[in-house]
Amino acid sequence: MDTRPDLFDPLEERRALQDTESKIAIAGHPLHAMLVAFPIALSFSTLGADLLYMWTGEGFWALVAAYAVFGAFAMGVLAGLTGTAELLLVRGIRNRASSWTHFILAVMLLSILGANWIIRIGDPEGAVLPVGLALSLVMAGMTAVTGWHGGKLVFDYQIGTKAEGSGRP
Repeated sequence: MDTRPDLFDPLEERRALQDTESKIAIAGHPLHAMLVAFPIALSFSTLGADLLYMWTGEGFWALVAAYAVFGAFAMGVLAGLTGTAELLLVRGIRNRASSWTHFILAVMLLSILGANWIIRIGDPEGAVLPVGLALSLVMAGMTAVTGWHGGKLVFDYQIGTKAEGSGRP
């Protein structure tokens, strides 16, 4: 007679990956998912304003880019705080390697956003060419990659969504 307890393979059981419901939410809507739209849009707006400044030479576009990158950085910090809280509080998010990849990419993106904003303080026009535009190009690429990874977490792994059987259709 075998008296050893039954052992379960954690990869097959997947308990550690099933808890993915958002803990930082309003009425079931994850704050991180709501906030990331702003830094994404403002990052691409910064690149667009930089390109328009390069094309027209109008100082207005350099100022628009400076305000856009500040907004992208500020909203990125807010989105990052909520995303970090989700990462640390929700076991099913924390236990996925792809969540940590998204986190690292997002921190790198925030660093680039911050650098792009800082160089524009005091002289928005002088900062655009060549460094500001180069940072904006890198920033737009990083935004696309980071956003793609975040979307993959939501759509492929159902991260931040309600669990099955929670009454959601």
